[in-house]
Amino acid sequence: MISRKIRVLVVDDSAVVRRLIPEALKNDRDIEVVGTAQDPYHARDLILELEPDILTLDIEMPRMDGLTFLNILMEKHPMPVIVLSSLTRRGSEQALEALRLGAVDVLGKPRGSFSLGETGQVLGDRIRGAMEAQMDNHLSRDANGGNGISPVHSVLHPGSGQRVKWDPRQIGLIGASTGGTEAIKMVLASLPANFPGLCIVQHIPAFISKAFAERVNSASAMEVREARHGDVLREGLALIAPGDYHLSLQRERGYYRVSLKQSPKVWYQRPAADVLFRSAAPITGKWAVGALLTGMGRDGAEGLLQIKEAGGHTLAQDEATSVVYGMPRVANEIGAVEEVVPLQQVAGRMTKAFLKQMAH
Repeated sequence: MISRKIRVLVVDDSAVVRRLIPEALKNDRDIEVVGTAQDPYHARDLILELEPDILTLDIEMPRMDGLTFLNILMEKHPMPVIVLSSLTRRGSEQALEALRLGAVDVLGKPRGSFSLGETGQVLGDRIRGAMEAQMDNHLSRDANGGNGISPVHSVLHPGSGQRVKWDPRQIGLIGASTGGTEAIKMVLASLPANFPGLCIVQHIPAFISKAFAERVNSASAMEVREARHGDVLREGLALIAPGDYHLSLQRERGYYRVSLKQSPKVWYQRPAADVLFRSAAPITGKWAVGALLTGMGRDGAEGLLQIKEAGGHTLAQDEATSVVYGMPRVANEIGAVEEVVPLQQVAGRMTKAFLKQMAH
């Protein structure tokens, strides 16, 4: 429950955007745009003067670019920031870097022809979600993005040095939202190349999902890429749902095949973790290990419960390490979670669950 209006400062060099965003948010009873700034220097002065709760931030600006400003802001005056990025390849890479530096969320930069009503609703929801962010969890990672996570190779090769031969029915399922881009990268960076196949749903705009998959791939021993319709999951492959497409699974001749659809949004999201989890539960049974990570809302909770009821193993990230403890909290409240663990332990606990499956 919001006791007062959320105070928003819009930082953008475009006069059109500085006009459109306040217009889009003017009917939101929870939000007040207290000012606009055309560059980071002006923004710095207005932050001190107006004391906003949250910023919307353009990346490409004169005098000082948004990434430089964001880096300084997170060091000197950390606060929730939603980045507005251009819908280009360069924009997608900058958006991912902004998330790494501590931005809470990213949206495509609005244009003059966009729907004010729809944009106001989406941005308003993101602003409310950003206010739940625990900024310390955004900023507590070391320079390498490790956050204390260590590889689990020793778990997979307990003293023998032999490669584990996984059952082809084994599958990992991960869902995440706010704060999830870095959380997913950290988890996958600790997994070995021969880990059981993974399907991942991260709430992310379509224009940055491919770049996100490529960034995770560069940090992982597994092959990580955007899922394509008809892909077959295998050991050592992690598939990330493309933005604006639901990802679901079918079982065919002893393997799992991926399906992508632009069916209606679930919990206002596409892709949605619930779509993936619900499709997997009846065909994976005890062979699934599902994990729900940091994120706003309740997507994934009910699907995780179905995985548990089908015999799979379920985990949720704990509140202390979540940027937003929404999705994992709901999953825990409805009884969908067998283990609540810090982010640093997610990879290891998933591995142990897979090894336990092999032993039974």
